[in-house]
Amino acid sequence: MMTPWFAPIIWEGTYNLKILNEQFRLRNVSIGLTVFAIKKYMTFLKGFLQTAERYFMTGHRVNYYIFTDRVEAIPKVKLRKGRKIVPLKIQNYLRWQDISMRRMETIRNFSQQQFIHEVEYLVCVDVDMIFRHPVGVEILSELFGTLHPAFYFAERDIFTYERRPDSQAYIPPEEGDFYYAGGFFGGTVAEVCKLTEMCHKAIMMDKEKNLEAVWHDESHLNKYFLYHKPTKILSPEYLWDDNIISPKKPKIKRFLTVGKNHSAIRNKRRAV
Repeated sequence: MMTPWFAPIIWEGTYNLKILNEQFRLRNVSIGLTVFAIKKYMTFLKGFLQTAERYFMTGHRVNYYIFTDRVEAIPKVKLRKGRKIVPLKIQNYLRWQDISMRRMETIRNFSQQQFIHEVEYLVCVDVDMIFRHPVGVEILSELFGTLHPAFYFAERDIFTYERRPDSQAYIPPEEGDFYYAGGFFGGTVAEVCKLTEMCHKAIMMDKEKNLEAVWHDESHLNKYFLYHKPTKILSPEYLWDDNIISPKKPKIKRFLTVGKNHSAIRNKRRAV
């Protein structure tokens, strides 16, 4: 329920959403939800948006920030009042690993230039997901991360941190609190900007040495959270994968991975 540094871990039943909703409505808070729909990942966007309209931040203002190389392919989805889709054209890359690692740079750039003027909070997630249960303002905090569903019950020594000392994402064997998922993090725009700035710089430093962290931007995210503690942590309810073999499964799966053929989606044909 609580980390050693007194940050709450959010599970079903640990908060009163009615009270929280009223507090955030009085502040007239707006939330940005960022996703990357590049190349074949565009196929997941319609289901993502349709389920987000049903379950994500119901009753609050939301900007859906869609980073894509194909703005014209963004599906038309009926939105509730106070919510809008904001297409953001970005560059494509040949390798999916480069797309993944450039996410930090892209979010940093748009946070500085645009998001800071439009929303108070950013929620950064993967697009190959669907919402199955409500995800609301209980997640919002200055800086939050999500426990990875494959490791939330595990001991530190099996966490798949970057273990090569030459990498900027390196975490020594005796260090580490939790293993965080790269597919769901966020906070205030200012804090997300700091996070993505530092992760991008670390990725570029590795690139100069011809290094790529073992889990790309997720590895750098884990390094950041080790030394910049999240003020709130989300349980695996907020990012679950039914393909994971786990001795403990959450009662509610709020945000669920969509089944897919990775080799087909992450094809290596030249970008157009």
